[in-house]
Amino acid sequence: MDWKSRRIEAILEQALVEDKATSDVTTAVTIDPSLRASATIIAKQDCVVSGLGCIPRFLEIFAQLDKRNSGRYEVVSHPEIFEGVRVKKGQAIAVIRHNARVILACERVILNLMQRMSGISTMTRQYVDAIAGTGARVLDTRKTIPGLRTLDKYAVRCGGGENHRLDLSDGILIKNNHISLGGGIVKVLERAHALRTPGQTIDIEVRTFDELETALDNGAESLLLDNMSPAEVKKAVGIVRGRGLTIPIEASGGILLENIRKYALAGVDYISVGALTHSAIAADLSMKITAEIY
Repeated sequence: MDWKSRRIEAILEQALVEDKATSDVTTAVTIDPSLRASATIIAKQDCVVSGLGCIPRFLEIFAQLDKRNSGRYEVVSHPEIFEGVRVKKGQAIAVIRHNARVILACERVILNLMQRMSGISTMTRQYVDAIAGTGARVLDTRKTIPGLRTLDKYAVRCGGGENHRLDLSDGILIKNNHISLGGGIVKVLERAHALRTPGQTIDIEVRTFDELETALDNGAESLLLDNMSPAEVKKAVGIVRGRGLTIPIEASGGILLENIRKYALAGVDYISVGALTHSAIAADLSMKITAEIY
């Protein structure tokens, strides 16, 4: 993750602006401007860490927005604490040493982002662990919070998952609405083969065995089996492999932690789970701040 990219900087800056972090009236009237403090981010549950890189960037961007409260800072963590690592409840994740006013102003945005990202990573790791040893891999989807897709998908990688398309320009994926509006599977595949850019793989969503057969007969190069049961997925995989085809096969729709292993054992290469980014519960993190004593 390039935490210094313009795209990420814009997200973090907007978070600070939204919270009016440079106009923290409570801190302004209660805290000595020269006071320095030490803030420890603590896991209040077992979780997978993600978003550590946002801490120094938030502090640096805050300094750009408020020149009065820049000053030196330090962000440290134990060598065994890094992105994607599992931590236990009560474990310290990172320590921030900085001007107390800056820490208080940035506390909520830091925790908000790290809690969301760590929540996504934690859920992803649960799904990845559930299919360990099967050979199948967990994918995310484009069901992300608007504006936060880069961070959401990074958090999935921290949890051991893999990213599907980043955006609509990132590969051809023909779905049900394309098929319906485009005149059916035969026509959309014919058009896709004729107009695609060299090197682009044509992936198509199918929901029935008839659609599957038609897609295979007309040059599908990758398949998304949508809303099929594990038994149906196993049958579909058998049809594809029975033709001697090694094209990638993905299962999607209705995938839960309780049934994902059944889908993996059905023989698919990938399993996409929208819940990783649209339904992840934020990890419970807190920040304990104390004055530095010299």
